[in-house]
Amino acid sequence: MSTSTPKTPVQPGIHTQLTHGPFDPHTQHGFVNPAVMHGSTVLFPTARELKNRARAPFSYGLSGTPTTKALEDQLSELEGATGTIVVPSGLAAVTVPLLAFLSAGDHCLVVDSVYFPTRRFCDGTLRRMGVDVEYYDPHIGGGIAELMRPETKVVFLEAPGSNTFEIMDVAAVCAAAHAGGAVTMLDNTWATPIFFRPLDHGVDLSIHALTKYPGGHSDLMMGSVSANATTFAQLRDTQMQIGVNGAPDDTYLVLRGLKTMGIRLERHQSSALALAEWLEGRDDVLQVLHPALPSFPDHALWRRQFKGASGLFGFALDGNAEATERFLDALNVFGLGYSWGGHESLAVPAALADRTIARGPAAGSLIRLQIGLEDVADLQADLEAGFAAVAAG
Repeated sequence: MSTSTPKTPVQPGIHTQLTHGPFDPHTQHGFVNPAVMHGSTVLFPTARELKNRARAPFSYGLSGTPTTKALEDQLSELEGATGTIVVPSGLAAVTVPLLAFLSAGDHCLVVDSVYFPTRRFCDGTLRRMGVDVEYYDPHIGGGIAELMRPETKVVFLEAPGSNTFEIMDVAAVCAAAHAGGAVTMLDNTWATPIFFRPLDHGVDLSIHALTKYPGGHSDLMMGSVSANATTFAQLRDTQMQIGVNGAPDDTYLVLRGLKTMGIRLERHQSSALALAEWLEGRDDVLQVLHPALPSFPDHALWRRQFKGASGLFGFALDGNAEATERFLDALNVFGLGYSWGGHESLAVPAALADRTIARGPAAGSLIRLQIGLEDVADLQADLEAGFAAVAAG
């Protein structure tokens, strides 16, 4: 009787990972989606098991449920991480790891093109705690070694930069940071692990606003932090000390959103690049800030590190603040509102007054566009109405 040769395990493609993840339907009677578990109290069959509850897979709702674990496991798989925590917002995904690895008297290096609420937390809460926060040039690369001190405990990165989209040499920054004894963390919301996996480039903790592309439908708020083996235990312990975890219904919506995120990102990417190329050819546009454009100053560095581009980019309108208002008020398909990564297109003026180094375009008014899932022709016609309103004065 012949025996078959065992199949060699094959690493599944990204769309297969998104569709299935590590969740096993047969653990829940064959249902293909994880159950939404609402619960705080967990009962134990004996007093001894209650006493030893730290060894149980679940002991109290705050520390996690089968629903949150399903999301944590899938994000860890996508990120190549040892473990992941989920928290109620993208900003919480920034603040929890910073609190986990910083104490009074420490020095923290933060990229100057960081998400503004991150800067507000650093300039507010961290400085009030006694942490010395210093901002650095996103193009510093390995030169960040010159800014390192014995008390530097965290180097915070964001790639691309918020609103101005600078691309960092992530591996070079992380190598210098680790040589100086610091932990590295990166806000990876723009690219998602589909287009960039920070831990593969030396980052210790990868941060996401799951509100954006993983959720994908502008109907939830949640964040995640995926960590390597060196940092995960301290991250999880801090999460439990602060007492934050993801709510079950929002967790389920992110699990559902992940299944289509790959397909949606393909659409976001192609539509945004088509519009960026069109904008670049207009005389009333001074500059287009999109890393996938060959004309973008950091394009080569983007190509070296990233597998794709999402739907968020900016452009400098040839006009002042008043012209920007006329442009935005003329839009109909584009909504005027914050956040991004959902199904709908959005436009907002990009304020850079907080910057000290990464000041953006030298001329014009910067507008940030989130390109959604609408038809490109309709979005282009809407932008043309905005330009017409500017020209009409």
